[in-house]
Amino acid sequence: MQQLPPEQVEVEICRADELAQRRGLSSELDEMWSFVGKKGEPRWLWHAIDHTSGTVLAYVFGRRKDTVFLQLKALLEPFGIRRFYTDGWGAYERHIDPTQHEVGKANTQKIESKHINLRTRIKRLVRRTI
Repeated sequence: MQQLPPEQVEVEICRADELAQRRGLSSELDEMWSFVGKKGEPRWLWHAIDHTSGTVLAYVFGRRKDTVFLQLKALLEPFGIRRFYTDGWGAYERHIDPTQHEVGKANTQKIESKHINLRTRIKRLVRRTI
């Protein structure tokens, strides 16, 4: 191992939240189904949470269409998110850069947990079958 003289070594100390801000946020995205009036008129809650803290960053209500996802994506632009974790829904794959997108359940556990909590606590969102 080679030794470096101290004048060639640069160390920068910062808080963890500052480091996360420099690296850029990572976010979990998902949609949750409910209906208005009758099941033939479904509405979807599209929302995004911070992957580390679980804080809700943005949400949109609408149909399960690409245009609604693009509204959510526009709301997320100011956050400078560099990594998106989602399920395999096509709108995500069509509109998120593949280098920033990771599909799978391993990194969407927080947002899925929020869905369970909402469905448990809000009677209107309860599904009769799973």
